[in-house]
Amino acid sequence: MFDRRLIQCFDWGLLFLTLLLLGIGLIALCSAIFSANLDMTAANTALIMKQLIAIGIGMGFMIILLFIDYRHFDQWAYVIYFLTLLLLVFVLYHGRVVAGSRRWIVLGLLRFQPSEIAKLSVIIVLSHYYSKTITDQGLSFKDLLIPLILTALPCLFILKQPDLGTSGLIFLNASVMTWFVKVKKHTLMVIIGILLICLPLGWFSLKDYQQARIQSFMNPNSDPLGSGYHVIQSKIAIGSGRLLGKGFLQGTQNDLAFLPEQHTDFIFSVLAEEWGFVGSSALIVLYLLLILWILYIANGSRDIFGKTIAVGICAMIFWQVIINIGMVMGLMPVVGVTLPFISYGGSSIVTTLISIGILLNISMRRFMFD
Repeated sequence: MFDRRLIQCFDWGLLFLTLLLLGIGLIALCSAIFSANLDMTAANTALIMKQLIAIGIGMGFMIILLFIDYRHFDQWAYVIYFLTLLLLVFVLYHGRVVAGSRRWIVLGLLRFQPSEIAKLSVIIVLSHYYSKTITDQGLSFKDLLIPLILTALPCLFILKQPDLGTSGLIFLNASVMTWFVKVKKHTLMVIIGILLICLPLGWFSLKDYQQARIQSFMNPNSDPLGSGYHVIQSKIAIGSGRLLGKGFLQGTQNDLAFLPEQHTDFIFSVLAEEWGFVGSSALIVLYLLLILWILYIANGSRDIFGKTIAVGICAMIFWQVIINIGMVMGLMPVVGVTLPFISYGGSSIVTTLISIGILLNISMRRFMFD
């Protein structure tokens, strides 16, 4: 029997924020793809259509999730996780190679990145584990061994693709969730010490182009036509927008093809050039409002699983925004992380909308624990 309270508790605010960000993303994508003379070639219009299809698929999953109690994810957490691992292994051997990375599975007309699914599946499986082991005293190092393995396995597979950005993002999400459920102080100090010791080893495990990106972050002008080119052109685009921007489809950095990856990783630069400081700040405020809204949902959840999964999704969106905007402004190394709701990318859009569907689910079922 359908419970009317599900409609009464529906989170219209979260849905409105999601649709608003998707709308801004489509406008920014049109700016990134079409030049000032409206170069509507078949390839350009196809990108818009693919993004619209991805949004439609993501919205479809989001609607379906409204009718499924989110606590079923708690029961199926390990199944979802191991299926994701299988996809990550499959893509290493049978995935399509694009720009030197083997990240995509292609099944007929369907093309997706398992690494995007991994971000959400790790959040679900860690939420399941922590909801069963959380204590007032905090977790010990022994308690964290299983979460470490659960996080490390997909990260290692994703690093092999190679995809440093997504792997690092999964690690950051897991770290926030672990900090949220509370760790004993001496355990936390041991973990920090181990990470500091492993930093040099991590540097030497990076590929040459990944090291070059980090070095160009420290000094972009050392290789202005190579590894530092992306950041330099991005900063020029952002700075040229000034206060109010140049206007829709009037960005010269994008129009003259100086700005690389303008519709994916560097789409914020396009938006900043056309809408200036005011438009960029408005988008950042919307993201801040979204993050606060998700934290409100986490706080209102009546069970630990719901709280933890909401915190994990909040961390995922937060870190993607921080890393993407940071790298296009030259404040962080270029690692290939998309801007949620805005960047072109079907797998990213679908995964993000599924995450929003889970959050809507948690929010509208909070009365069930009264």
